[in-house]
Amino acid sequence: MSERNTLMRSLHDVGLATWFGGSLMGAVGLNGAARSEGGSQTATARFSSSGWAKWTPVNAVAIGIHLFGSGGMLAADAPRVAGQQGAAAATLAKTVFTGAALAVTAYSRVLGKQVELASSDDPEDVEKAAKHPIDTDKAQRRLVYAQWAVPALTGCLVVLSALHGEQQRYAGQGQGMWQRARSMASHMPSATDWRFTH
Repeated sequence: MSERNTLMRSLHDVGLATWFGGSLMGAVGLNGAARSEGGSQTATARFSSSGWAKWTPVNAVAIGIHLFGSGGMLAADAPRVAGQQGAAAATLAKTVFTGAALAVTAYSRVLGKQVELASSDDPEDVEKAAKHPIDTDKAQRRLVYAQWAVPALTGCLVVLSALHGEQQRYAGQGQGMWQRARSMASHMPSATDWRFTH
């Protein structure tokens, strides 16, 4: 990028770090603690669902921050993406992985809500679950896969972001070297100067 975009880069990175780190901690720590302490399958699901439900608003804010920062960076970086070899492909890959991560995150929440209702002891939730019965075992298996897919996909986004950073650094170095060469050339004596001094 020709100018610094610290704010947008910070929003992009902090949002992605929260999305990746929170989903990984949930898949490893929260689900692991629920299995260890829950006792029965229903209690495990209830414990895990409660934790994920509390995390969901924070995760939504993190995703929004990340997307806002991504949009700002892309707008500022559009000339380089259009002109630098490999930049457009990396941007397309990031877009695809971001879309996949968003879809899996949303799917996880849908499954999580189903499991939450099915395992709840609240009479109102029990009534809602009875109106829309699900195969709890199947939903929980799918939920586990989805919850692991989110950190896998967002981890790929972290790697692609690092690649983008390297490409920007390379583009900046190339531009800097060109400007330095032009500056040095402007201070070199011309052919006319050489003729009169020798």
